[in-house]
Amino acid sequence: QTHFLSLSLQAKMSRPVQARRLEGIDKNIWVEFVKLAATYSTVNLGQGFPDFPPPDFLKEAFVRALSGENHMLHQYTRAFGHPPLVKILAQFFGKLLGQDLDPMTNVMVTVGAYQALFCCFQAFVDDGDEVIIIEPFFDCYEPMVKMAGGMPVFVPLRPKAPKDGKLMSSADWQLDPAELASKFSERTKAIVLNSPNNPLGKVFSRGELEVIADLCVKHDVLCISDEVYEWLVYDGKEHIRIASLQGMWDRTVIIGSAGKTFSATGWKVGWTVGPNRLLQHLCTVHQNSVYHCATVAQEAVAQGFQRELKLYGKPESYFVQLPKELQQKRDWLIQSLDAVGMKPIIPEGTYFLVADISEFKSDVPDVPDSDEPYDSRFAKWMVKNKGLAAIPLSAFYCGAHKNNYNHFIRFCFAKEEATLKAANDILQKWKREKTNP
Repeated sequence: QTHFLSLSLQAKMSRPVQARRLEGIDKNIWVEFVKLAATYSTVNLGQGFPDFPPPDFLKEAFVRALSGENHMLHQYTRAFGHPPLVKILAQFFGKLLGQDLDPMTNVMVTVGAYQALFCCFQAFVDDGDEVIIIEPFFDCYEPMVKMAGGMPVFVPLRPKAPKDGKLMSSADWQLDPAELASKFSERTKAIVLNSPNNPLGKVFSRGELEVIADLCVKHDVLCISDEVYEWLVYDGKEHIRIASLQGMWDRTVIIGSAGKTFSATGWKVGWTVGPNRLLQHLCTVHQNSVYHCATVAQEAVAQGFQRELKLYGKPESYFVQLPKELQQKRDWLIQSLDAVGMKPIIPEGTYFLVADISEFKSDVPDVPDSDEPYDSRFAKWMVKNKGLAAIPLSAFYCGAHKNNYNHFIRFCFAKEEATLKAANDILQKWKREKTNP
């Protein structure tokens, strides 16, 4: 009988169970590094979430929605977005884009920006379609393109060393317009733009966006514009929305996130804004995958936006206050890293800054012929031996380019002062150990 059982098991298990579209995309940097951080880190500057609370007005809106008289907020709402939320998003983004937006056809609410991205790739990308991705890139773009049957085509931002020994800025990482143009062909279906960019913190300038827009119009290519950090821009820089440039509204899907906008990443409320000719296809994917997002969270986010629309541009607006606070945190971490010899690249936006670890290489010797990029080994060593978690920059590059940028790690500075101070203490102690071994 045992022999019969093992034979029947063999018979059952002989054909591959997973779909071909999952081949080669099963490894995920976050699974590994989140587990390492949970096991070893005393200070986690790895994953991109704030460890401070969302604003009081948002939490109060959530509590009101949860415990108020309107018991329908515990039930399904409209699948493509809770009516109060799509209405205020249409008003708000209509104002920013100079467009008259229809809440029912120009806005769709998603389970975080992550699902918005998934909907875009599933809705637009066919077998063999090419999608241009600018490196370094938020790591899910590549597997999501592949799952849709598409071919990712990578074009890197290239760093130019600043003059006079100044610290490098994320603005020093630039696209080569000729190199970018060479990636467009009749097979190109879309380009993914992420400005402000995670992990670098680069905010694309109007000139850079115009180069991308001209190529999109010339080649009739869609733009998937991931703008989740749109309010987190520093030093008086301006976030320019590519959909506002000539010829781009009709071919762009804008992606936003309440997680990043209101410091509530666990609520998983995101949205897409764009022309109906594009959004109707996202609705089809959304309808046949998650169908619906949490009603109470959508209600609270709607109230948050209603408040922000009234206070738009005023000092008490959260969208004005949060970047001021984060800029101070950024500057503090820059100082802290610079003092110990980890050269930070000053970000113009986002939660993140990237630092050059070249001066610390003596602590973690190179392993010749290793498949693993150096920065990945360094980040693992650092969390295990120093208790400080960060993410290797090579995680944000395709396989072929991982070793070109393998002496940088990404830190998240959207943290409480106490967390940043604890990170500084670790770095200072490490520096002293290096100086007096």
